Amino acid sequence: MARGQNRTRNSLAESLVGGLIRRCVTVALSLSAAAIFVCSSAAAVEILDARGRLVETGSARRIVTLGSDITEIVFGIGAGERIVAVDRGSKYPREAANKPNVGYRRKLSVEGLAALDPDLIIAAEDIGPAEAIDVLSSLKTPIIYVPEDNSRDGIRRKIDLVAAALDLKQAGTDLSRQVTEAFDTAARLTADIPRDRRKKVVFFHGLVRLTAAGSGTAADAIIGYAGGINPMAQVVGYKAASEEQLVQLAPDIILMMGDGKGGPTASEVFSIPALAATPAAKDKALVVLDGAYMIGFGPRTAEAIRDLAKALYPDIASRN
Repeated sequence: MARGQNRTRNSLAESLVGGLIRRCVTVALSLSAAAIFVCSSAAAVEILDARGRLVETGSARRIVTLGSDITEIVFGIGAGERIVAVDRGSKYPREAANKPNVGYRRKLSVEGLAALDPDLIIAAEDIGPAEAIDVLSSLKTPIIYVPEDNSRDGIRRKIDLVAAALDLKQAGTDLSRQVTEAFDTAARLTADIPRDRRKKVVFFHGLVRLTAAGSGTAADAIIGYAGGINPMAQVVGYKAASEEQLVQLAPDIILMMGDGKGGPTASEVFSIPALAATPAAKDKALVVLDGAYMIGFGPRTAEAIRDLAKALYPDIASRN
């Protein structure tokens, strides 16, 4: 009788232990549009992504990353060798630039992407076009959408989500700590500059059509973190700016992305009548930074804040 009871207890214990081993570990992290729920086992990891979809990633070894910030995060947590392709904007680190690319992330070539036979796609929330997303959704390849969040905590959440999807949570925690510490240090550079002494900065995507960054954009956020004021913040998103409007806004600095060919140059920018009439033209005040570096809101954003802050306020370079 005692022997039978022992067998029953052992069976129960084995059942409980087995249940504990099989049970998913759930981690909830606040996101702008969703929470991350990580359900892990020896075979798979499940993630609730930015679109509210519960996605099982499996043991991903052939990853496609769509978004420069995502690519940098994957490399930053030590999984760069798993990447088989990137989007056109993913050029850092150097190893990423040597990967096959599937085009601009908002104009994806689904056929080329599918031909790479990835076992996981990690994509920025704003990929497109819509028909490409529909086709991707019909594939068996799991897709994790990462939220667009132009903030310090947004970077941390991106890292946590990507690290969880690749079952590299400790590496993600380490990278998050490094990135947020560097971010805070960079943001403090201009914290004591009075508002009436802050430079007015307008960011343009290009010169063919003067489309400026308003509130809610990555460019607006980076200007603010670097201690500048964006006079275009009165509008939401990217909007065309007229000559009359620019004269009224009176920017002290024009901020642009590099074109990859050594430009745009100050002579090119301030030869445009609408910009020639601004205060920035007086001193040919133009700052040009690499696009992904400046507005990617990934692991290198702290460096971009520091570089822009020192370009806006050269005197802080001697104090830091």
